[in-house]
Amino acid sequence: MAPATFLSALRAEGLKVVEVGNWRDHNRNSKGPWGPVHGVMIHHTVTKGTKATVDICRTGYAELPGPLCHGVIAKDGTVYLIGYGRANHAGLGDDDVLRAVIGEKTLPADNEANTDGNRHFYGFECENLGDGKDPWPAAQLEAIEKAAAAVCRYHGWNEKSVIGHLEWQPGKVDPRGFTMQSMRTRVATRLKSPSGAKPQPPKEDTDMALTPYELWAYKGRGETRDAYAYLRSTEAKVDALADKVTSLEQRPLTDDQVAKIAAAVAAHPALAQAIADTLATRLKD
Repeated sequence: MAPATFLSALRAEGLKVVEVGNWRDHNRNSKGPWGPVHGVMIHHTVTKGTKATVDICRTGYAELPGPLCHGVIAKDGTVYLIGYGRANHAGLGDDDVLRAVIGEKTLPADNEANTDGNRHFYGFECENLGDGKDPWPAAQLEAIEKAAAAVCRYHGWNEKSVIGHLEWQPGKVDPRGFTMQSMRTRVATRLKSPSGAKPQPPKEDTDMALTPYELWAYKGRGETRDAYAYLRSTEAKVDALADKVTSLEQRPLTDDQVAKIAAAVAAHPALAQAIADTLATRLKD
């Protein structure tokens, strides 16, 4: 989108938008390309107060120059446009996640940081302390929903093109205080209605408790985050092996095939235990 189109798309979705300074030309394009864009990324700011939040997101700080996003979504639901083009918001993330976003598929665990996210994502920073206690007002959640839907509507994307920073870069926990799945559900509902319409939103996500996903990410950042990714990876391997077993059950096995399966299972104790547990459950049933 051109900057003017971006502004129009947000307003057409029913958002109150404030243009801040030279936002149309404020970017980090001198440091690398912006585009092709593939999705929308949601963040929390760890700040308090709309003016202070907008200022720091616009100018950045010594270690990370601004803009730190394209739009800041305040507590009252107002969207402040502070930059357009490449912005320092996403950082390096997982190439498997990017492929899933492009394919609009379920996201895998983000266990690598090998891909430039600033190039490929629109970014919205949302005013919140990110401590799991600072509330997310209904007006702000609705504005996040509308902003994400506006971008998706223009590009013809569905809700799976909307992700949180915690789903992109290992060790990140934002946004914290609502789940991205609940936000994607809201976006999906909105996209079923014409631009500017007011669909009935899903039941409000007011649970401030950490999800298991957020707990792993928040508690230990490095080691426990990696452990979570390992568990997700192991689960995927178990599922894949189960599918192969089901397929093999439908035709006779040769001695060579049996030997290969036995060797594969023996090389992965976790898989062997998972298979044993599954068989024990089936026999019990």
